[in-house]
Amino acid sequence: MKAWRVVQAAKPTEALRLEDIETPRPGPGQVRVAVRASALNFNEVDGCYGRYLTVNPPLPYTLGMEVAGEVEAAGPGCEHWLGRRVMATAAGAHGGHAQQVVADVAMVFEAPPTLDDVQAAAVFFPFHVAHLALFERGGLRPGETLLVHSGAGGVGSAAVQLGAEAGARVFATAGGPDKAEFCRELGAERGIDYRSEDFAEVVLEATGGLGADVVCDLVGGEVTRRTFRCMARGGRHMLAGFSGGIEAEDRAEITPRPIIFGNFSLGGVLLAYRGDDELERGGSGINVFPRSVGERLQSRVDELLSAGRVRPIVGRTADYTELPAELERLEARQTMGRTIIRW
Repeated sequence: MKAWRVVQAAKPTEALRLEDIETPRPGPGQVRVAVRASALNFNEVDGCYGRYLTVNPPLPYTLGMEVAGEVEAAGPGCEHWLGRRVMATAAGAHGGHAQQVVADVAMVFEAPPTLDDVQAAAVFFPFHVAHLALFERGGLRPGETLLVHSGAGGVGSAAVQLGAEAGARVFATAGGPDKAEFCRELGAERGIDYRSEDFAEVVLEATGGLGADVVCDLVGGEVTRRTFRCMARGGRHMLAGFSGGIEAEDRAEITPRPIIFGNFSLGGVLLAYRGDDELERGGSGINVFPRSVGERLQSRVDELLSAGRVRPIVGRTADYTELPAELERLEARQTMGRTIIRW
């Protein structure tokens, strides 16, 4: 099968090589998906440069996390998935930018029947991360103020829509007036161009000095520190990504003092499910959600999609041969929503 392999630490057009490799075999609790579409994720930019957030596979390895396609092979106990159209995250958080990929069934969900493969590839990761941040971890309630960083991106655009649908006052930051306006079109009360505006001042002024009750922070680093200035008393700042770069995150040196003085909470959000019957903590500091949470969440997202109250945001599509250049476009922040690769 064809797969995009990271062969060295460099920018995407130099780090990646399209190779023919052996088709993977699913093991127990796994399925193999014939990939029809895969989504670009900012973590993959870091992966090309050798800056790893969650996984550190040895070179060479196949890049890619988010896919949509059809289950063509199943490991023991997973035969009931055969032939189903699905959305999935690749096992080990890599391997998705290929013609076939193996996924753990805990991270596989049926694709909504009203969506094609390209649209389906833009649903699972963005809407699950956003929902976990806003509701499972952030406890967002109607009438509260929500601030979304990187609101024009894949997860951010889902968070803006879900927040507005839940009856929150939504403020969203984005880079440039066009992206800020796009956030407003998605349901934000105010799109904030962080290149020309101080988002903390905008939120404080709009809320009469009260600040944001919930923050969906997909950037990290200095943006996280600056957000502390506009947190409401009892607020919940949910850190769900590091699109500002892992190195910037390390330089930020966040200390607990402003969190204590501000009487707000800082929490983390990781999209990872495991079967309810095998849920455990392995002592690594990584805690996951039970599969039942993901099923409940996906049921809610399906309802909203069917009713036309939210939609997957596909900003660009490209043939698989163009993947490295498209990843550099993402790195340069020249995209809105998800960029989807067709296979």
